[in-house]
Amino acid sequence: MAEDKTLEKKEEKKETWTNVLALTTVILAVCATLSTFKAGGYSTQTVLSQSRAANKWAHYQSKAIKGYLYELQRDRMDLELRTSEMAPAQRQAVQDKMKEYDRRLEKYEGERAELSAEAREFEGAIDAAQQHGQSFGLAVIFLQVGILLCSISALMKKKPVWFLGSCVGVVGLAAFANGFFLFW
Repeated sequence: MAEDKTLEKKEEKKETWTNVLALTTVILAVCATLSTFKAGGYSTQTVLSQSRAANKWAHYQSKAIKGYLYELQRDRMDLELRTSEMAPAQRQAVQDKMKEYDRRLEKYEGERAELSAEAREFEGAIDAAQQHGQSFGLAVIFLQVGILLCSISALMKKKPVWFLGSCVGVVGLAAFANGFFLFW
């Protein structure tokens, strides 16, 4: 009878440990799945932001080229005004056209400043998404190693291996939390 109670207590203790082991593995697996999902989302966000930034810089360049063409045309007209004889009406028409080019140059300069600011915003979004994504990627690695060690401990029935897997999993959980909040 005493042996039955001792055996029952051992089985109860063993069952408690295997329940904790299973729960640890499930928690690590869920967090690894969520980390993979979030890392993929941030990877997509990085690619989209890179594309948007490249588009803004291309638009910036097109404005710069148009402005340069207007500047060349205005300089050519200015040279023509200085070096050739023109009737007053023609001279006034050239000067009016030069003023129009100056207005367009100012407009393009303002648009380029806006495009530059927008492109830099997208570049900032790229950096932020990469930081989050890297942390989630690191979390996946540690969480999967923790899951592996916990699985091995279940097969071998060795608590020290489970403890090691739990410690590695905690590092993965810290990286998982860092993916959201960027502690480091």
